[in-house]
Amino acid sequence: MDDVSLSDTGLRPLGTGRLLLIACGALAHEILALKAANGWSHLDLQCLPAKLHLWPEKIIPAVEAAVEAARGGYDQVFVVYADCGTGGLLRAACDRIGVEMVEGPHCYAFFEGNAAFVARAETEFDVFYLTDFLVRQFDAFVWRPMGLDRHPELRDMYFGNYTRLVYQAQVDDPVLDEKARACADRLGLAYERRFTGYGDLAATLSRVAAR
Repeated sequence: MDDVSLSDTGLRPLGTGRLLLIACGALAHEILALKAANGWSHLDLQCLPAKLHLWPEKIIPAVEAAVEAARGGYDQVFVVYADCGTGGLLRAACDRIGVEMVEGPHCYAFFEGNAAFVARAETEFDVFYLTDFLVRQFDAFVWRPMGLDRHPELRDMYFGNYTRLVYQAQVDDPVLDEKARACADRLGLAYERRFTGYGDLAATLSRVAAR
């Protein structure tokens, strides 16, 4: 599910309380799970390709284009991206075009809880993080983009300053746990599983959906 493109049936007339989430495709499973669990039938989802994370500079024009295309069709548009490597430029773009976005530097922080992630930062500078999505898509988003499928000898150069892989689990799934442990072994890192659930993402979407 690396190039997710999801939306409901299109734009609705204003005044109907419809809300559009423009989100990273890496968050599709989580957002759809929260939507179903909370009965947010007034909320529609459009996901941009998760592979944009490999080129953060492409996130901003993609978000701007999606917001522009949705204007006039929804009472509210909300961007479900954190900063995601854009150096504050995504926040500036959202401010400029008049839409809100998720708080935090990246999904690792808001799944952990932004405050909790900051509190751990000084002791986890040697940690490589994976989420449910990245465990499922480890080869497509980590192994192959870093060239480790072709040059496995580069592993120690890339990961020599890391000591642990922390799997931030959004759901309890023994299969994903085993896959995450295998990812740690492939990277030569100690393994830790940390159940985060949906963290600040759940609270943020709850606030947005209640408007």
